[in-house]
Amino acid sequence: MLNIRPTTRDDVPQLLALIRGLATYEKKLHKAIVSEDDLLRDGFGPQPKFRALIADWRGEPAGYASFFYFYSTFQGRPALFLEDLFVFDKFRGNGIGKALLIAVCKLAVEEGCFSLRWEVLDWNTPAIEFYEKLGATFLNERKVVTFDSQALQRVAEGK
Repeated sequence: MLNIRPTTRDDVPQLLALIRGLATYEKKLHKAIVSEDDLLRDGFGPQPKFRALIADWRGEPAGYASFFYFYSTFQGRPALFLEDLFVFDKFRGNGIGKALLIAVCKLAVEEGCFSLRWEVLDWNTPAIEFYEKLGATFLNERKVVTFDSQALQRVAEGK
């Protein structure tokens, strides 16, 4: 019924479809400019930038989780950042999202991580309630900060 497995190079088309499914759910499909080549380079090249798990439900890709390491200088240990956790709508209610989250948590524990962190959109009430039910701590004292590509370039140039 449910099989959770690490992605391989052969899964890249399915992973891209899942990423686009998440982007559609978040009403940001226009921002999902990632290509199969990007995923191959950054997930399966000589220095992978991310890892991913795919959840197959009865042989069909139903969801995925993507994650990567970050390091805490306070803890002196690595942690995982959960970039994406997504299940297609037609597969929801089967415990797939929870199973994906459990699988990522197991990897974090096995790899000596002190934490798993992620972000959730403030309007995504079902996800917020799901995480609250599991005992997640919301770090409300922090603000998410980002430079878009233009600001990043500008700052890198010292402007």
